[in-house]
Amino acid sequence: MHPLQNRVMPSGDIVAVSQRGAFTGNRGIIHDPATRTLLKRRWTTKAWIVCVCEFRGRRRDVMATRSWTELFFLDEATAFAAGHRPCFHCRRADANAFRAAWKRGNRAHDASAPSIDAVLHVERLDGRTKRLHSLSMPINELPDGAMVRAGEQNYLIVGARPLLWSFDGYYEASLPLAGPRLITPPSTMRALQAGYRVKLHESVTIQSY
Repeated sequence: MHPLQNRVMPSGDIVAVSQRGAFTGNRGIIHDPATRTLLKRRWTTKAWIVCVCEFRGRRRDVMATRSWTELFFLDEATAFAAGHRPCFHCRRADANAFRAAWKRGNRAHDASAPSIDAVLHVERLDGRTKRLHSLSMPINELPDGAMVRAGEQNYLIVGARPLLWSFDGYYEASLPLAGPRLITPPSTMRALQAGYRVKLHESVTIQSY
């Protein structure tokens, strides 16, 4: 059986690969359940969320019903880079921690879920493509969990150093000389700066995080 097109890259692009990842999530209904294939649209709601794969023993038949489209992410840093935020239903504690850090980091008076979603929606998209952002600080000052793009590759920043992203995990790497740009939405990056501890793939060892 061929893998479904529901694996999300840091760029927000949705592709078909065999690796599933540690988190699921959604952007609304963006698939045809009869064919289990994606529609042309890539979102139907501004609430792009990242969820746990197991919740209260519930099991879903992926992309088989007229319900939200199950997307999968390597880890939370990947989901954040793509423009998602923690779900307030299945990840309430994490979502509340993210909201508190987002409020502190962005000095926001309103940190309701719809307000966060509205800011993220502007930051993650440039028309139909991923919005990239200029770096406001050196790479080695970015918070753990932020991601940047250099050339055609995506890099996770942990311990002030870059790790190359892949669907299998992260690898030691050096950034190309071409100027990297921030792929994680700036408001999410500020939440990381303000203390939210992002959940990373197991390839990022305890010693390096």
